[in-house]
Amino acid sequence: MSRSAPRHPHPHSLSLALGGYAATRLLGLAVLAVAAAVTGEDGLHRLKGRWDAVWYTRIAEHGYGYQVTLPNGSVHADLAFFPLFPALERAVATVLPVDASTAGLLVSWAASLAAAWGIYAVGAHVAGRRTGVVLAVLWGAYPTAFVQSMAYTETLFTALAAWSVLAVLRDRWILAGALSVLAGLTRPTAAALIAAIGISAVVTVVRERRLRARLVVGTLLAPLGWLAYVVYVGVRQGSATAYFDVQAAWGNSIDGGVALARFIAGLPWPAALGLCLVLGLLGWLIVLCVRQRQPLPLLVYTVAVVVVSLVGAAYFGSRPRLMMPAFGLLLPPAAALARLRTRTAVPVLAALALASAAYGAFTLLGAGPP
Repeated sequence: MSRSAPRHPHPHSLSLALGGYAATRLLGLAVLAVAAAVTGEDGLHRLKGRWDAVWYTRIAEHGYGYQVTLPNGSVHADLAFFPLFPALERAVATVLPVDASTAGLLVSWAASLAAAWGIYAVGAHVAGRRTGVVLAVLWGAYPTAFVQSMAYTETLFTALAAWSVLAVLRDRWILAGALSVLAGLTRPTAAALIAAIGISAVVTVVRERRLRARLVVGTLLAPLGWLAYVVYVGVRQGSATAYFDVQAAWGNSIDGGVALARFIAGLPWPAALGLCLVLGLLGWLIVLCVRQRQPLPLLVYTVAVVVVSLVGAAYFGSRPRLMMPAFGLLLPPAAALARLRTRTAVPVLAALALASAAYGAFTLLGAGPP
């Protein structure tokens, strides 16, 4: 794939990317507001006061130490949630006259723009500005993009990951490592970013046949955020495996895909067949990413996020959003759309954004977690 794109974003292209992305998310919020008014629900509460958002707010307000025991005896502790997002919630709530849950929305929305900018920049670096614009808009029209408007960590993590990958592509290893530290304090999925930086560093050393100091420093920095939190939980709980025990209690242990296979096997055959087709499409997208010759850091990061999302025993319904940070999956369709005329590409993107908005409203106003 061509890497002849300019190193610095063109102001007009960047404006199109951020404006197009913002339009998709505003459409999602508008559809949610209408649906909530029709059904008599509180749409704003669905964005900042349900599911994981409640846990982050509680950590922001009271620190760690809360847990609940379920009827089956399993214990859900707040130590399963990484600290950077609630720390930012607390900081914003301290500076601005808002509560922690509202601060979470502000952090998530600001991070979503930073993520869209980073995704555009990666796409522009790899395949040109037009593709970068389409890539950012496509990410905003992702099926579970409604999570990007919630007080969740996906936007913050994706922003840090996108800019870290771009830093590697631009040979800025220390910056990449520093951003990875922050990503490692945001979500456990940072393992994918750490792997991308590490593998890219090894390949670079082999190719160049020399060991550069900044490359070594950046690579050694990369896992420190994730490791620091694992160590913190271990020290706090008095067990070297405490972090993994906490995650296992939430059902987030790694089982190699056994839980996914059992879930599919337990479905009626039409639903099982449909899910297998979706997984086949996911595999085809990865093949297209390889055939597109995506740069190694982006390719490793994308594939690793997908693998981490599929091999865990987590609640199946959350897996699509867990894969949302793997924005590299959208680069092949983004490149294809970028080759179309604007009068053709815009209606396609608008239709995808509307479908995403409708699905988001349906899911947010339903009973199950995203």
